[in-house]
Amino acid sequence: YPNLEYVIQDGGSRDNTPAILDRYRARLTHCESTPDRGQAQAINRGFRRTSGDVLAYLNSDDLLLPGAVAYVAAYLEQHPDIDVVYGHRIVIDENDADVGRWVLPPHDAGALLWFDYVPQETLFWRRRIWDKIGGLDESFQYALDWDLLLRFLAAGARFARLPRFLGAFRVHPAQKTTALWHSVGVPETNRLLQRCHGRTISTKERFLRILPYLCRHALWHKFYRFGVFSY
Repeated sequence: YPNLEYVIQDGGSRDNTPAILDRYRARLTHCESTPDRGQAQAINRGFRRTSGDVLAYLNSDDLLLPGAVAYVAAYLEQHPDIDVVYGHRIVIDENDADVGRWVLPPHDAGALLWFDYVPQETLFWRRRIWDKIGGLDESFQYALDWDLLLRFLAAGARFARLPRFLGAFRVHPAQKTTALWHSVGVPETNRLLQRCHGRTISTKERFLRILPYLCRHALWHKFYRFGVFSY
């Protein structure tokens, strides 16, 4: 898919990242290496440099799979009423080995009010819904993706889970989702649950609320493993 804008927003890396970026600078719409107040601010800065109708971002560890962008562009062109899309995920390790798969059931807006099951690296959305909500909330460090999805939902966005593996999520011991869970992730998750439901939510209640979705998720994964679904 040729009609792309590439923006690299680096938080002032002190390794060889700037040298690598220099090699690709001619192919980039914008490239910046400067300190920021966190991931959300960096992403907002990057998107302010773009003009396209469809937006997505990748963290430095993650990948889009071949053909994903063209597939998403074609789907959104054929479905002008859909605002937000995402797909299935491949899990990879630090050596790029395939170590797992997420095969997701169709989108469930009710379940999204209780937990974030959307693979971030597969997520694409239209600029119209991004502009409507005003971008990422920079007060979040961990749960910024879930907050974004919840505000998309509150703004009336229409979602679709696409029947394709779109991205690869890398797992390793030092990644943010592991390192920050207890110190930052838990408080931010509780903050969003309080906002959605207007009260404190126990771990037990949350589990019972998301259990039906998890059962469908497990069923879809079994269908995939046994060849009922082919992606």
